[in-house]
Formats: sequence, C-alpha cells, structure tokens
Amino acid sequence: ALLEGVEVVCHAAAWSALWGHARESEALYLRPSLALLQAARAAGVKRFVFVSTASAAAPERSADALSPGTPRPFWAHLVNLVRIEEALRAAAGPELTAVVLRFGLFVGERYSLGLLPILVPRLKTHLVPWVAGGRTAMPLIDGRDIGQALALAATTAGLSGYEAFNVVGPEVPTAREVLLFLHREYGLPRPRFSVPFAAAYVFAWLMEQLNPLLPGDPLIVRSIVHLLEEVGVDNERARARLGYRPHINWREAIRSQMAEMAQRETAPMAMHRPLPADPGG
Repeated sequence: ALLEGVEVVCHAAAWSALWGHARESEALYLRPSLALLQAARAAGVKRFVFVSTASAAAPERSADALSPGTPRPFWAHLVNLVRIEEALRAAAGPELTAVVLRFGLFVGERYSLGLLPILVPRLKTHLVPWVAGGRTAMPLIDGRDIGQALALAATTAGLSGYEAFNVVGPEVPTAREVLLFLHREYGLPRPRFSVPFAAAYVFAWLMEQLNPLLPGDPLIVRSIVHLLEEVGVDNERARARLGYRPHINWREAIRSQMAEMAQRETAPMAMHRPLPADPGG
C-alpha cells in the first residue's frame, strides 16, 4: 500500500554507525533497504533515488561516481551501503531507473550524527593529529544542497538505467582549511603533529581494540580515517546531467551547525544511532 501509485522513491533513511554494530546495521539498514527496492520493483516504481557517500569507492576511483563501491570490512555500514548500490545496479533497466547520489560529508543544521559532532569533542582533547598533513579534500555539503540534489534526481527527465553522481558543496576545502577555520572561529585546538594514513589506520585499529577497556567511544576509528582519504570529487556530472548548482558555502554550513550544537549538544555524541529494543524485530 505504501508504494501504490508511486512513480519515484527517494531513499534517504539509514541506521548509521561509524564502527562495529554489524548485526544492527544489517537488520536496521540493509534488509529494509533491499526489501524497499524489491517492493518498488513489484509496484512498478519508475525511479529509485538512493543516498550514498563520495567515499564509497576506493580513493583512486572515487572521482568516477559510476565506479563500483569498495567494501571496507572495518565499517559495516559502508559494506551494506555498497551492497545496496550493487543491488540497484543489478535492478536498473528499462523498467526502473536507479539514481545514486554519492554525497560529501554532511554538515549544517539538524544532523544527529555527522562530522562535526564527532570531531569537535575530539579536537578538545589535543590528541587529534593531521593525517597526511591535512592536505586531502574534505568535501562538505549542507543539507539544503542535499535537498536540491534529491529534488533534481527525482524530477530531471532523460535519466535511464543506472545513474550515479558525486554531489558536494560549491567549494571543496582541505581538511587543513576546515580544522584551521574551527581553530580561528571557535578556539578549538588545532593538530600539533602529522601522521601518514598507514599510521593513522594502525592507531585507529588499536583504539578500537582498547575500547572495551575504556569508557565511551574510541578517540578515533578506521572509518573516520577512511573518510579523510582523498576522493577527488566534483559536481561536473551532476551539473551537466541534473542541473545541480550548490549554494551553501562550507563556512556558512559549519557556522549554522556549530550554533545549533551549542544549544543541543551537551555531551559528546555517540558514533551510532540509538539502538531499538529489538534490532532483529
């Protein structure tokens, strides 16, 4: 009944965790998503739009949004996201157009899990290093530009088969630019030393192993290091095919989220969404 008479589905829901929780991710994200896709096909839905991430593919292939995703065993949520992408790729054809939007890192108002709520309390510990000198891109995108892209993906004529787009803000800063901006505007400590990606992954793995012995979430996990890898994405294909033109500068998006966090975030945010009473139900 949910899909009766529906021509376009925009799947913008997820149960997300930055590390661990493989069982919950499968029960609350993967299986419902695949069931929705199956139901959409049975109901004759013409277009299925799916929210993905610019970090889905390996760094050397991420600039091409049509490249297959690369499952990372250390991040169950990303593994399941790639599986959903592949299910859409297999389902796409004359009867169903699948549109995958590989977004940059969410920033702005009304995010209950995202980059800034995880990053800010960790910067305050003075233990966060530059990774690769902070030279890699940090492709932020505000929720208002995400909304624009979803609307265009749902309504733009001429799409067919399997379509995929990288979608980011109007300007892509480096990680160094973002962290120095947080230092200047909000007094957050800036990193004092740099480590290569290989060392960052090893340290993050160690933090994950020690977590059962320590309170709260780890200081860093491998999924966060993965999000700092160079993706080399831009909006060219989304602009040409969808007419997408982002409007919200990353500085404005950060300011709006930091203002909201000052009112709402009284404690460090967990790296996963709250668990229901019965994740397998």
